[in-house]
Amino acid sequence: MKNYIKPLVIIFTLFLSITACDTDDDLVFTAAPQGEFAFNNTFLSEYVLPAETSTNNNIGAVFSFNDADFGVQTNISYELQSSILGDFTDATTVSTLSNANNQIEVSIGTLKTLAEEYGIVAPNSGILNFRVRAFPGDTSSTTEMFTETQQITVTLLEASTGSGSGIEISSWGIVGSGYNNWGAFADAPFYTTDVADVYVAYVSLVDGEIKFRENNEWTNDYGDNDADGTLDAGGSNIAVTEGDYKITLDIANGTYTIEEFSWGVVGSGYNDWGTTPDAKFTYDYVTNTFKVGVKLTDGEIKFRKNNDWVEDFGDTGVDGTLDDGGDNIAVTAGFYAITLDFENGTYTMEETDIWGIVGSGYNDWGATPDFSLTPLSNDIWVAEIVPIVDGEIKFRLNEDWGTDYGDTGVDGTLDGGGDNIAVTAGNYRIMLDLANLTYELNQVN
Repeated sequence: MKNYIKPLVIIFTLFLSITACDTDDDLVFTAAPQGEFAFNNTFLSEYVLPAETSTNNNIGAVFSFNDADFGVQTNISYELQSSILGDFTDATTVSTLSNANNQIEVSIGTLKTLAEEYGIVAPNSGILNFRVRAFPGDTSSTTEMFTETQQITVTLLEASTGSGSGIEISSWGIVGSGYNNWGAFADAPFYTTDVADVYVAYVSLVDGEIKFRENNEWTNDYGDNDADGTLDAGGSNIAVTEGDYKITLDIANGTYTIEEFSWGVVGSGYNDWGTTPDAKFTYDYVTNTFKVGVKLTDGEIKFRKNNDWVEDFGDTGVDGTLDDGGDNIAVTAGFYAITLDFENGTYTMEETDIWGIVGSGYNDWGATPDFSLTPLSNDIWVAEIVPIVDGEIKFRLNEDWGTDYGDTGVDGTLDGGGDNIAVTAGNYRIMLDLANLTYELNQVN
């Protein structure tokens, strides 16, 4: 019996193999949507679009998405669509992509053009509707997948015509080892005042020396030969120590003054009434106010000068008025932008998204609070002076990874979810220009 069983098994197996092969040749594969197709990047709460045409080629928004799956091996194309109606019965193609990195970048110029088509005009905001279509073959394919609709808020800025306060950046600036390593980056600006040839600057300095020069060059500069407050053309360097200062430059009378000057947030709602330095305000010449971005806890705060109680403001009537020595201001936990308007004797405190610095180069990727940046006019965010160690950093909103910026090309451009930014130890002045999606890391020492 054993001599007959083996051949029969072999013949039967061979028959099955032949039958299976014949069946495979007759199969017809049909592409059909499989699984979920969706955006996988984070979007900003607002996209600010500057009026200047020089920014039109900069990246305005990024749309990233996962691979579309049609159940068969085939080339897949992607198409970013826009819809004014919102239901995409009027869909127009913004950009196309074929099997690349599943990321479509839209320029500021394109966003501005779409905004105009939607009827949004400066200086107003509005919502743009987007989705991505995926399809095999050419654009006429009826087999397709769509992401959900993504709405983004855009704000169109008017062309700049100078500051609303009437204050302008003067041609004079502060240069030196005490500010910018003798011109490694732009000098600290002096601002105009209501007195001709009298200028003022609010600046954080480090130990070193400074001088005053015009137009970021050495054609016209002042020092002080006798350290007596007299401006000497081409004179000696002026020694300075680390701190926050108001410097007044009186060209008409040939004098200058340097005085300790800073305003900060203090209280149980921030630093336990001064156990750490107050949250420092930064001057915004466009509005002639002082501003700070800060993370608060439940408690109370006041505003005081030079980290001391010689001069402080509270709010006795809870009416937004700055009252000298007034009552503590009750606050709840959150991220805030606070503005002090000394000209009108008022303040505002708005709970809002605040950008911060995080990374191995600052706080071990969030082991301690991020370093909060301060929002100024025209979508500029600043921080100084930031102590950095060797490592990497990124910028994120509200100490959360829902929205963050890195720099994938190491080109000074902010990329949503981009690569970590390598940094070396030192003190830095840091600036984000969210209107143009650029940043600066300026090392002081």
